[in-house]
Amino acid sequence: MSSNVGLSTPRGSGTSGYVQRNLSLLKPRDAGVGVPYSLDSSARPPKTRKPDQEILNHDRLREIEVKVLELREKLEDEEAEEDKIEEECDRLREKLTADMERNKDRDRNRSGGGKRVDGKGLKSYQVHELAEAKERESERLRKALGLKPGDIPEDGEHPMARQEKRRLEREEMQDKVGEETL
Repeated sequence: MSSNVGLSTPRGSGTSGYVQRNLSLLKPRDAGVGVPYSLDSSARPPKTRKPDQEILNHDRLREIEVKVLELREKLEDEEAEEDKIEEECDRLREKLTADMERNKDRDRNRSGGGKRVDGKGLKSYQVHELAEAKERESERLRKALGLKPGDIPEDGEHPMARQEKRRLEREEMQDKVGEETL
């Protein structure tokens, strides 16, 4: 044993006496120190990212091209003429593009528009689609609650804290009015 570390003698311990550190030991943390979130009420909530319309448009156009290529393969398997294949592909591309534009206009005019608003059919890597679905869902909720876009505070202050502030301001005003009347 050297410098009071380890066993006084390794006999009967099943070890050679070599002292190792316990790497699986989790040291207890203080409540306010080292936590990944702030306990401070002034901490800002995370900002929601806006969906990138260019990326969303690119994904929609990519879906159209996939359908066109599927049609092209089908027609090539049927050994159709190249001119007929090109004509059919162009016709399908124009039809799908017009449908996409019509659906985009319909989505702008009314929220939802046949698409799932909750985004449950989306994968985790479809970040912009999820953000767009979240935006639509928030808009629906805001309309359901009858809130105007300006009614939602951007400062992130808790509604109860705002209510308490207003109550204190009212009490101060009443105290001032009461003092002036005396």
